[in-house]
Amino acid sequence: MMQDDNEQNKASEREQVEINLLLEGLYQLYGYDFRNYAFSSIRRRIWHRVNAERLPTITSLTERVLHDRTVMNRLLADLTIHVTEMFRDPEVFKAFRERVVPLLRTYPFIRVWHAGCSTGEEVYSMAILLKEEGLYDKTRIYATDMNERVLETAREGVFPLERMQIFTRNYIEAGGKESFSNYYTAKYDSVLFQSELKSNIVFAQHNLVTDRSFNEFNVIFCRNVMIYFNKELQNHVHGLLFDSLSTFGILALGTKESINFTRHAKAYEELDAHSRLYRKIKS
Repeated sequence: MMQDDNEQNKASEREQVEINLLLEGLYQLYGYDFRNYAFSSIRRRIWHRVNAERLPTITSLTERVLHDRTVMNRLLADLTIHVTEMFRDPEVFKAFRERVVPLLRTYPFIRVWHAGCSTGEEVYSMAILLKEEGLYDKTRIYATDMNERVLETAREGVFPLERMQIFTRNYIEAGGKESFSNYYTAKYDSVLFQSELKSNIVFAQHNLVTDRSFNEFNVIFCRNVMIYFNKELQNHVHGLLFDSLSTFGILALGTKESINFTRHAKAYEELDAHSRLYRKIKS
């Protein structure tokens, strides 16, 4: 029994080394840093790619990734899970409309950063909300993600028609003021959102792990991104967001995330605890 335990421990240690080498290779060669992501999550996604490529080991995947960028892109797609939808968690957007919009009305110009914007559904949601509140013309939205492929989808503004029923329900629950169908044109099995919604959006590649702050913002949306990070990386990203947010600016986190227990917790006040909306009150 003890020998079996020793063999199991060695296998676990070997797997850990293999994963560390793969992640180090990704960082050194391609600049994508997943070394401080939650281990259980990253392990599961790596093994998914090993099996999908029909390879025997993580080491064999490392060899393929380092020599074949198409394999790297497939692994990158696995490691950067993109689960999003228009007006996701509609109560958050409703709270934003009720609690944050009155504050934004006092600003001469508004800068919004959607960090980790994925395929852009929540970016277009914010554009629609601000348009309905008469604020879009004085707003610039910066939508960033580390994955250029999902950014391209976001830039196009084309989404599956089959998802419009869910998106419409979310829009209504978020306090939408128009008919949601006014914002897009349906063609075959896809919809194209109005080009004017993109007029004040800047899509750009940015890596929360390795890149620095690039502007000062009045609002930062960083929702459901840090749940995949370990504590060290969460603290790093919270520092980046803090440095990027103007005094009295608004931070929106995912409903399973919190500013509590971070070193910046006392610099914020809760605007809406349930919706994870915070206001920066100290620099």
